[in-house]
Amino acid sequence: MVRITPRSLRTRLVVGVIGIVLVMAAGIGALSTLMLRHSLMDRLDEQLTAASERAAARRQGAAPAGSDTGKAQGNDPSAQPPGDGATPPTGTSGDVPLGLDAVGQSTGTLTVIASGARGEDGSFSATSMIKAGYIDDDGTYRTLTDAECAVLLSLEVTGEPVTVSVDSLGNYRVLVTEDSTSGDIVVTGLSTTGDEKLIRTQLLAQLLIAIIGALSAALAGGTMVRAALAPLERVADTAERVASQPLARGEVSIRERVDAADVASSQEIGQVGNALNTLLGHVDEALTARQRSETQVRQFVADASHELRTPLASIRGYTELIQRSGADAVLPEDSVHALERVHSESVRMTALVEDLLLLARLDAGRELEHAEVDLVEIVVDAVSDARAAGPDHVWELNLEVLEPPAQLSPEAAAEFIPEPTLVVGDEARLRQVMVNLLANARVHTPAGSRVTTTLSRGDAGTLVIRVADDGPGIAPAVRERLFERFARADASRERRTGSTGLGMSIALAIVQSHHGSLTVESHTDADNHGTTFTVTLPTAPPPEDAACGGRPKERCSHGPHICPRVSGTCPE
Repeated sequence: MVRITPRSLRTRLVVGVIGIVLVMAAGIGALSTLMLRHSLMDRLDEQLTAASERAAARRQGAAPAGSDTGKAQGNDPSAQPPGDGATPPTGTSGDVPLGLDAVGQSTGTLTVIASGARGEDGSFSATSMIKAGYIDDDGTYRTLTDAECAVLLSLEVTGEPVTVSVDSLGNYRVLVTEDSTSGDIVVTGLSTTGDEKLIRTQLLAQLLIAIIGALSAALAGGTMVRAALAPLERVADTAERVASQPLARGEVSIRERVDAADVASSQEIGQVGNALNTLLGHVDEALTARQRSETQVRQFVADASHELRTPLASIRGYTELIQRSGADAVLPEDSVHALERVHSESVRMTALVEDLLLLARLDAGRELEHAEVDLVEIVVDAVSDARAAGPDHVWELNLEVLEPPAQLSPEAAAEFIPEPTLVVGDEARLRQVMVNLLANARVHTPAGSRVTTTLSRGDAGTLVIRVADDGPGIAPAVRERLFERFARADASRERRTGSTGLGMSIALAIVQSHHGSLTVESHTDADNHGTTFTVTLPTAPPPEDAACGGRPKERCSHGPHICPRVSGTCPE
């Protein structure tokens, strides 16, 4: 399922502003176009009535040629009265309807005069006399076709202007009247082409204005929204900076706050900023209280552990003294067993106290020893000790770090000298990490399990130790709290293994103090089970020498380090 990323608030606001502008532009455009169309229609109807009256006066002889000039022109600036200059079609001058040649008739005017008997359906018979013509755009008289005449004469005599489409001539506004003197049917019409062109021009202009307005609204709205949301973005940046801080442990103080100028920028942002500042203040107080409590607990554990070391040492010493001095004495069997139990429990409690002291030191950030340590030696010794402690397991050691790369030729592989497997750290603590990992594999896997320890090189100058077993694996619920202190796989806290639940937490703390990482991967499936612990440690930097100008030394093929050279050979 594809997850749709929600649009930003800025985008939604700008799109909303543009939408409102477009809707308003469409409404205003539609209303203005309707009003313009109505106004043009009224004007055209007035011009049509005037043209019909001029034609009637011309037919009745009430208006001699040349009189009333300019009447129609005053109503229609585009009118071009043909007058004497209008040239009838050749051989058809007698066919021009009387009244079409009246002074003031504009281009686009048509006239149809039909006289004679009409049938029951209102149509004129073949014996009827029909004269029809129009004035084209050039001011020339043209005749109408029979089909065009039929369309015009099919209209009822209402004396009211109507709109009709006249084939190739386009739309016309026509007025059908009956001559009061002759009784002829007279159709007078004016073309709506000019008005339609004007409406189309206005629509295009409105569309262009709407586009320009939308673009302007997008630019101006985007700028305004960006400026208005800038304080909110800074509030979000403050929250992100706080969220990126390591708040889980250690001494933490949250100094980040929303700036007062942003809080005062607007009422809404002020509410969010004040709420966030209040929240950060409460969190800071809670973290301070937590750190104070943790410090007190750590100090108590450290003090208690330190104080317990002396009596525990005394208990162990006295039990060992009794066992040695009373070796020839006959003690009851119960007393001997009790003495052995006191000694073993004092040893176990001493180890627990030492672990608690180590954790207290690591928590306090005390520096460990820093010296070059060879991991090969530590790993080999740890596996050897584990083999002796757990003979019922199969222990394997894989030192990949000492093997030549697979891509080398046989000759290069024969001369291959591995790089030093050195890290900077505390050797005793790193040995403790290996002991804890191998002991964990021995204790929590059944007899016969295979435990493989691998030492290899990682990326970016690191050494990687992997301790993998083919045991039953670690349950997910246990895996989540594996590195917590006093965490045990058995909730009943039975002491069969003698585990204190501090081994993994100590190993993690030691590795982290060496700027490394400790991870676990485990599977519990029937076909795929086992656990792998991975320790990654940075390698020791190459040695430097003052004679090299502080640059790292290079390693010769036979071992010694020398200063970087441009040419020459290693010293013999």
